[in-house]
Amino acid sequence: MTAALLLHRADGAPLSTTFRPGAFGRDDPFAASREIAWEGPGSMIAARVAFSGDIDVASFPHTETLVVVAGALTLTAAGAAPVVIGPQAGAVIARGTALRMQAGAGTRFVSCAAASGEPSAPGVTPLRADADLQPSNPPPAQTLLGPAPACRSDNVFTDAQTQYKAGTWDSTPYHRIVRPHPLNEFMHLLAGNVQFASPDGSVLSAGAGDALFVPQGAPVGWESRNHVAKFYVVQTVPA
Repeated sequence: MTAALLLHRADGAPLSTTFRPGAFGRDDPFAASREIAWEGPGSMIAARVAFSGDIDVASFPHTETLVVVAGALTLTAAGAAPVVIGPQAGAVIARGTALRMQAGAGTRFVSCAAASGEPSAPGVTPLRADADLQPSNPPPAQTLLGPAPACRSDNVFTDAQTQYKAGTWDSTPYHRIVRPHPLNEFMHLLAGNVQFASPDGSVLSAGAGDALFVPQGAPVGWESRNHVAKFYVVQTVPA
């Protein structure tokens, strides 16, 4: 089977991914409702959370990117205006942020979180589907099975200590060979469809509204036949 792990299906279809209840560290504010799909080197996790209620956090214990898939989540950092995240929208909470988190019944989100030894610059950074995308590098030519795509991105958050970056990306169609993925990557598809191939020939199809995680080193291919856009988190783990 493909090494891409499904975290959410927009159509509510069952997932083959195995989740386990668990906290991300002893101070995890979502400890009671977090389900972890993957945890690996570099102190990173991919997870899903069902959360409702109000929580005040004096200092958020890690950096976490959230994408809401049901309900709405309001994040109010100290001294800042509230950020309301509805379905198919997201935000990054930086480690060390003081904030209030509020959600109604039935709120669910997928997430990718990373720990770090020192607090990063605190705050809440929204992810935008209508981001100001700028040209970015396509996949290496030697990995492509066809023409090079035109790719664009808008990286809105970087934690240099953990090599954790988040933002929005899009691309014209392209086909890439199965090869070890160069980094940990969380993605929530905003538009288009992608087929993720594995070495045994099996293929995982994902479309708009679906969320996935691919670990660094996992052998996976990519084929898209239409415009694809996504929110992403990437992290490079030293070998």
